Amino acid sequence: MSKSLVAKSALLFGTAFVALAGASAASAQDAPAAAAAAQTPAEDNLGDIVVTAQRRSENLQKVPVSVGVLQGADLRNFTAGGGDTLLELANRVPGLYAETTTGKIFPRFYIRGLGNIDFYLGASQPVSIIQDDVVLEHVVLKSNPVFDVNQIEVLRGPQGTLFGRNTTAGIIKFDTNKPTNDYEGRATASYGSYNTVSVDAGVGGPIVKDVLSFRVSGLYQRRDNWIDNSYTGPSDDGTVGGKNKLGGFEEKDVRLQLMLTPPETGFTGIVSAHARNYSGTSTIFHRGAIKLGTNDVSAEPRDSIALDEGHNNPQAYRTYGGSFNAKNDFGAVTLTSITAYESTSGYSRGDTDGGAAVNFAGGKFYGESQGRVRDLDQLSQELRLASNGTGRFKWQIGGIYFESRDTTEFDQRGFFLLDNSFGTNPNPNNFVVLRNINTSYAGFGQASYELLPKLTLTGGVRVTYDEKTTRLVTPPRNAAGVSTFPAAAASYVRLADTQPSWEGSLNYAVEPNVNVFARVSHGFRGPTIQGRNAVFSSAFVTATSETITSYEAGIKSNLFGNTLRFNATGFYYKVHNIQLNGNDANNNGLLFNANQAQAWGGEAELTWRPVPEFTLGLGGSVLHTEINDTRVYAPVCKLNGVVTCTVLNPTINVGAATLAQINGNVLPDAPKYQLDANARYDYPLGNGGKLFLAGDVTLQGYTSFVPYKTIEYTSDGTFEAGLKGGYAAPDNKYELAVFVRNLTNEKNLKGVLDNYNAAVFNDPRIIGVSLSGKF
Repeated sequence: MSKSLVAKSALLFGTAFVALAGASAASAQDAPAAAAAAQTPAEDNLGDIVVTAQRRSENLQKVPVSVGVLQGADLRNFTAGGGDTLLELANRVPGLYAETTTGKIFPRFYIRGLGNIDFYLGASQPVSIIQDDVVLEHVVLKSNPVFDVNQIEVLRGPQGTLFGRNTTAGIIKFDTNKPTNDYEGRATASYGSYNTVSVDAGVGGPIVKDVLSFRVSGLYQRRDNWIDNSYTGPSDDGTVGGKNKLGGFEEKDVRLQLMLTPPETGFTGIVSAHARNYSGTSTIFHRGAIKLGTNDVSAEPRDSIALDEGHNNPQAYRTYGGSFNAKNDFGAVTLTSITAYESTSGYSRGDTDGGAAVNFAGGKFYGESQGRVRDLDQLSQELRLASNGTGRFKWQIGGIYFESRDTTEFDQRGFFLLDNSFGTNPNPNNFVVLRNINTSYAGFGQASYELLPKLTLTGGVRVTYDEKTTRLVTPPRNAAGVSTFPAAAASYVRLADTQPSWEGSLNYAVEPNVNVFARVSHGFRGPTIQGRNAVFSSAFVTATSETITSYEAGIKSNLFGNTLRFNATGFYYKVHNIQLNGNDANNNGLLFNANQAQAWGGEAELTWRPVPEFTLGLGGSVLHTEINDTRVYAPVCKLNGVVTCTVLNPTINVGAATLAQINGNVLPDAPKYQLDANARYDYPLGNGGKLFLAGDVTLQGYTSFVPYKTIEYTSDGTFEAGLKGGYAAPDNKYELAVFVRNLTNEKNLKGVLDNYNAAVFNDPRIIGVSLSGKF
């Protein structure tokens, strides 16, 4: 382990131990904690966490699934500096990783190493996003910000039996605050560096007492442009550089919920409608920031870039949708219906080579592209019938229908060029339009039976039909309007598959506060079509379905009067026909199947409150992933006929491309380990309020950003920390604090564009103040 990594590891746990020492000193005047554990007052312990990982409200400690939980207040602490509400989840929950190379509108999620690095707007991802019981499938819909959220659950491993679409990796489930029959509200507002503003609020109450209630929630975030475009030369598309041209954004979101609860009917209905208006800067690629033979990017300035095209990388999206969640309790059973509709449209444009061509003599290359969703409509309908009561036997059955239709446009460089004195040749026909349809329906069921007073068996099965079609509506054409799409290539592709998903688990209560469980699950991800390459006059590429079988076992415990919660899980899985991605020599996206991949590892989470004034949280995961297929090769970094990085795998040349054998390699964006810690110490005041100091840190181990093995396109030991301190009023009615995110201003490599040795960085340090309150 390097000295810097040792130092960062020491800082990771040092903060917690310093706070622990202070807490221990403060408690020295009290009776020993061990002697008082059995009599711990309810307000001083950790309480219970209720999850819906099995579509029922259950104690986290008794659910035979590996579930990571993050409370809404914790997420708001992480996003006080204007951070993306979804990307901030990365490394906060063991086994979960998130990144983006397409700005705020396209986050990509990975659970236990399984994800998808493809930046295609129609990409399929093995991690499902569920917001208020509605599955969000399209990559843009998955970027819908989370606000006024109550709780986040990360379900690790295949979860295809009960939730939405099939998923081979897991589910991230968001539950927002719902309407109540008492007036209440909460708000968190912050202001920080670069004129960063973040406001997350919700308010609601009864319209007709005990019959009809409402809740209005909103999110507003913005940041000024803070990155200079140092290029001031001529531009073929009219791009103008200057100071503070990139990096800013504005996010405006609103949600309205109405809840109907007619007395003595057993009926509860929630109508929800939401809208999003976002504009900002798409991901900035720093071309040449990664030097040959090293992954050290410290020499590249984060706040300056030279871009000769792309109009300073604008992006904007508007999204709206609604749902009706209706439940009717018939006594012995409850019938649930969830009807939802989502729609979005917008674009993201950028200088995709990440630099000004004039600065790269001998390797000049101009790159510019735009992805635009002209229109997207997603409709889903789920029906579920579940038993009620606390008896030994519980069951639920149901079905779901899902349909997504979108019209997507891809524009390449010629589309944007100006007919000017620089001698460029614009091509207004240098774009394609694709029509994508995804239809899926499934039937499912699950049952649990208490075999013995302490032993419960759970099993479930789902059969799913998944169909995808892609039609080339407008082919690529030259300036004269003649199609350049290969005559032999299909302009319409349809793929479909029907597969079962299943799971079985055993949960044994060793004692009331200690449970052990074992689970085996099987799932699949349907076939995928990559149509974007048509804009390069290339045929569609496809991949067949992948399947996964996963095994895991773990322990869940509440100890010392529920002042210490410790959960741990070990797992092994194997994916057959895994869908992988790469880029060819022309930076065209490739989609292909490898024979299989396997992984093993574990996650552990600990929360400890040794005294009422101090809480410590620790989490960690270890992961080994491995691609197994001696026949599969992936294109490597290559530009103008030159390999631009140090490839550590055996390579072969096929035409203009250089291919690397990836057998035995790790999966991309699958950190070998993740560590996180958080601590808070409260100093009570005489008026019932308190002063507090809180901190959080994360550490991420070796991560490869591409499927082939290199020196350059990796990170190891990346680190971030945050601090917050201030005053909390009695009963936490309001809180005034100062905070800093990315305390040490770490510049971490978060992604790459390999052909150009281009780097993507994390956000800079943000210092600010925050005010939160509730009534």
